[in-house]
Amino acid sequence: MSRGKVFLVGAGPGDPGLITVKGLQCVEAAEVVVYDHLVDRRIVGHAAPDAEMIDVGKVPGSGGSKQADINSLLVQKANQGNRVVRLKGGDSFVFGRGGEEADTLQREGIAFEVVPGVTSAVAAPAYAGIPLTHRGLASSFTVVTGTEMPGKDVSSVNWEALAEQPGTLVVLMGWENLPAIVEGLLRHGKEPETPIALVRWGTEPYQETVVGTLSNIVGRAANSGLKPPVVAVIGEVVQLRDRLRWFDNQPLFGKRILVTRTRSQAGVFSKLLAQRGAQAIELPTIEIGPIDDYRELDDALRELGRYEWVVFSSTNAAQAVFDRLQIIGLDARAFHGAKVAAIGSTTADRLAERGIVADFVPGQPVSEAMVDGLRGRGLESGRVLLPNADIARKALATGLSELGAIVDEVAVYRTSPAGGVEARLQDIIAEGIDVATFTSSSTATNLVRLLDGSVDRLSEATIACIGPITATTARDLGLKVDIIASDHTIPGLVDALEAHFAGEGSSHE
Repeated sequence: MSRGKVFLVGAGPGDPGLITVKGLQCVEAAEVVVYDHLVDRRIVGHAAPDAEMIDVGKVPGSGGSKQADINSLLVQKANQGNRVVRLKGGDSFVFGRGGEEADTLQREGIAFEVVPGVTSAVAAPAYAGIPLTHRGLASSFTVVTGTEMPGKDVSSVNWEALAEQPGTLVVLMGWENLPAIVEGLLRHGKEPETPIALVRWGTEPYQETVVGTLSNIVGRAANSGLKPPVVAVIGEVVQLRDRLRWFDNQPLFGKRILVTRTRSQAGVFSKLLAQRGAQAIELPTIEIGPIDDYRELDDALRELGRYEWVVFSSTNAAQAVFDRLQIIGLDARAFHGAKVAAIGSTTADRLAERGIVADFVPGQPVSEAMVDGLRGRGLESGRVLLPNADIARKALATGLSELGAIVDEVAVYRTSPAGGVEARLQDIIAEGIDVATFTSSSTATNLVRLLDGSVDRLSEATIACIGPITATTARDLGLKVDIIASDHTIPGLVDALEAHFAGEGSSHE
């Protein structure tokens, strides 16, 4: 068996978007992933389903795997011929002991590659609005480990020199020794009024920052309840935080927002929320699945030429139709004789990806707007194909029929309550949420079902709905709706959330 190769990959400081493109490619191609506790699980989740996942995380106070054991593990897995990724928070070569791992691999004759990562020494201050260098304030910065006590007999950190240097000082892993570090800097001549910022969980939506001076930071830190991991930034650049804050002063920063979409659809919504500093808590309340019998759909798709219009009421319907077309040996050319309507821009985009440009998209993505917009467009006595969910509202089919159309409403996918999420929901409610979002009536209905009808458990949460139909369902279930998006799309719902929490009344009731 030929030997494998080890990739020492820096995963970045926390925000999964900060891993490098090359780092993510390594994770996706790995046969074995050896990862640390602080690595975001969304990065780990990019590994192949059949990859061997080994958690060697070192949780403070729990011991964790010893470095010698990790070194041996990397050697063992590589000797078995595997492509091994050693995934570490931040950068492997910045206080990450990646150098020790590389040295072991070199001695054992195992090929390795280093993929640098964004270190928390730079990222945490940046996300707190603190540049490490700034003309007129600091022209250099120094990064040191805080695990060495400033007063110990032999130290590789020259605290006296650090106290004298005029640049910015960044201390990693120094929380436990913070009082001693501050005392040592003051003893060696650092001014008591020197600004200092402590950034916990930098780049994450639950990032916390405590600012003070060397003279008062120990007391402020104790009163704040901070715990590791903490990055300390010491120097005049800390003064810039008030002007340059961009992450933790967003309207949605730190908000725990419940996303109730299906697993396959939650990603886009969660990503938009994360970009605005929110913590997206995904709990799919519905599942999209295949129907039991496709004969009716297959017959309709083989005879698309007899339809005046094909009306798509969701992206799920569009996806299901094109999936089925492929199975029965057809493609977009089957639509050549029919006009196509899409309920909204997202559905229209999905159709465009398949080569179909919608002939009509209503101004608002609701059934009533679709019916009004198709009035006078040749539906009288014309035949309309309406691919739909098995439990879809009847408003669209009824409205089209009232226009004089012959409507063939065909189920193309099944919507059902999500299973196996009850325990997860209990944990989420116990931890608390700030907002519960609903993107369809079924998401609201099924969440309340999971709560056994006990809507009081959501009484402290803001309730946000994608549109008036969903809001009506939520109210009928006993929920107090606080936000209704004026643009009934996922980006529109995110904008409405921002406006609500920014105190702008235009997008909420």
